[in-house]
Amino acid sequence: MCYLSIMKTDLEIAASARLRPITEVAGALDIPTGHLIPFGRHFAKIDAGYFKEVGQKPSGRLILVTAMSPTPEGEGKTTLTIGLAQALKLLNKRVSACIRQPSLGPFFGAKGGATGGGYSQVLPPEEISIHFTGDDHAVTAAHNLISSMMDNSIHYGNPLNINAQRILWPRITEVNDRALRTIKVNAGLTSERGDQFHISAASELMSVLCLSLDIKELRSRAGEIIVAFDAKGAPVKVADLKAHGSAAALLKNAINPNLVQSIEGVPVFVHGGPFGNISIGCNSLLSTAMALKSSDYVFTEAGFATELGAEKFFDIKCRAGGLNPSCVVIVATLRSLRFHGGSKDYKAGDARAALRGIDNLKKHIENITKFNLPSLVALNRYIDDDPHEMDEVMKALRSEGINAVTADVRELGGRGGLEAGEEIVRLCERENGLKYLYDNGSSIEEKVSTIAREMYGAEDAVFTEEAKDEAAELKRLGYGALPVCVAKTPKSLSDDPALIGRPKGFSITVRRVRPAAGAGFIIAECGNILLMPGLPKHPRAESIDIDDNGRIRGI
Repeated sequence: MCYLSIMKTDLEIAASARLRPITEVAGALDIPTGHLIPFGRHFAKIDAGYFKEVGQKPSGRLILVTAMSPTPEGEGKTTLTIGLAQALKLLNKRVSACIRQPSLGPFFGAKGGATGGGYSQVLPPEEISIHFTGDDHAVTAAHNLISSMMDNSIHYGNPLNINAQRILWPRITEVNDRALRTIKVNAGLTSERGDQFHISAASELMSVLCLSLDIKELRSRAGEIIVAFDAKGAPVKVADLKAHGSAAALLKNAINPNLVQSIEGVPVFVHGGPFGNISIGCNSLLSTAMALKSSDYVFTEAGFATELGAEKFFDIKCRAGGLNPSCVVIVATLRSLRFHGGSKDYKAGDARAALRGIDNLKKHIENITKFNLPSLVALNRYIDDDPHEMDEVMKALRSEGINAVTADVRELGGRGGLEAGEEIVRLCERENGLKYLYDNGSSIEEKVSTIAREMYGAEDAVFTEEAKDEAAELKRLGYGALPVCVAKTPKSLSDDPALIGRPKGFSITVRRVRPAAGAGFIIAECGNILLMPGLPKHPRAESIDIDDNGRIRGI
């Protein structure tokens, strides 16, 4: 196969694309210009109020793109999401895509942006990856305003009787900075107290933004966030600080979804950026709902693999928004198959390891069936993949009755996803009804144990004494019926990153249970969760520059 883009970088491909005015992109979805808030010629926000006008229209088909357990570099879910949407456009379908906004931490760190790649990317990538429309900055400002107002309340006599040993609300920043993992603050207490910074994508406000359908709901949810407990053990909320109105004011524009376009002109909503291992890992509910009212087919993605992003997408986001997906695409690569097949160098050809790695993929296929949804495995082709190894894997998958196709959307754009696109359209014609994994009426322990057994293949979930006490307290306070968001490593089906493949005979350990009452879920922390990543020895920021004409390089 000849790859015309072999000598071109993603940024060079993006620079050669002909961008349509954003009014034309919106027009393809019948979004009136009166509801657009332009940011230049090529991207815009859509007024959140537009959803009220189209809310009664029938919804299109929703397709979730998830993955098998990833390699450290990821498997290309965003690229596949955009490429498959482009494939359906070539099949003359009215289609759009919904993805998360890239986070500055990984962008300047090790992972890079999240705008796709090659001939399946959203444009302009340098704008989307850095400041874009300022949503991440707005979340950071609103979050830290709440921190400031809490410490200010403590400084002026602590009228809410906040227990300094039980403050839950950290500060946040957009970039990776390990020096801020632990800090000391003094807000007028008799002595300093410990505090910390988290990455902005871990903020509960980011999840609140992504689960609110309008500014009224966002303000209400923000007010319900628990920032601390008082001396008697009662929760102290953002509304008690009288900070929810000002926080919502800072997010007034951020709640409006962002609209851009793919390299082949598909409308793409880019809105919200919560992490998938420590938060819900999905784009905003509002942008998904808007897309469904404007398109016949909508592709969206969820962070990491089925046991993390997909499970949270179904049990939290779909439950909150009444979404009913039609089918699921599970992304796999030869690299991820080799990695979970125990290869010493997963980037080098190793058919035997790739075949062993199918065991991990099969678990993820089983996971999706538990939600009563059909799935398609898309084997995402890399430019250096061995065609013979690819053929061996495809034969093995089909011999086991697995519905699988190859996709080459990075190098070929929509044309490289036509086979997958045709199968997706066929699967969407089936009558399916989403089945949640657990009932919200179950106890916190039961919900976590169900996720552990059904999604991870664990024997059970073991709660530490601290986690047991926290779960009991949340139940006493009336939060026991909320869904659960498990925070764990994405590197393994278990909570131990060293257990690759499809581990058996293990249990997960729940170390902490925290409320995310504003977002509407409970966080169960398993294993060692890092909420403030550090930069690698040579971060990507070293290679990013800007030329004399203002063009950004190195993305």
